[in-house]
Amino acid sequence: MPDLILFSDSSVNPQTRVGYGAYLALAEPVLALEELRPRVKLRRFEQTSSTRLELQTLLWALSEIQATGSKLIVYTDSQNIIGLPGRRARLEQNGYRSSHNKPLNNDELYREFYRLSDQLDCTLIKVRGHQLAKQKDDNDRLFSLVDRASRQALRTEMR
Repeated sequence: MPDLILFSDSSVNPQTRVGYGAYLALAEPVLALEELRPRVKLRRFEQTSSTRLELQTLLWALSEIQATGSKLIVYTDSQNIIGLPGRRARLEQNGYRSSHNKPLNNDELYREFYRLSDQLDCTLIKVRGHQLAKQKDDNDRLFSLVDRASRQALRTEMR
């Protein structure tokens, strides 16, 4: 059984490069969704992209929750984050550089992700985002809280 469950998501406006990351960390049995909504943490990020923001949000959450030494399960809909453990050897072998020997976008975030993942007993689980309510399980419903929070924060700013 995990000591901590983390739900992480983000929403970005590609034109303004502004986005919001949201996370929810749970260490106790799940409460009613209405009781959890106020516990979702939000943060505004600038000069970002969708891929970068997903990483920034997860790294921010991990730095805040102090999960070192805990078993942690992270739920995300980011295919990039889910794929990072499998890409590690190749990224490190290539020095976080492209085939044209240019530094990768987000190389510093990848390095930080791997540094933190070395310290954590972390399992990443891919959530299928934006499903019909009848298709959602409890984890999908919890993930929806962070998904909605980040989208709502971005919509509010864009008004």
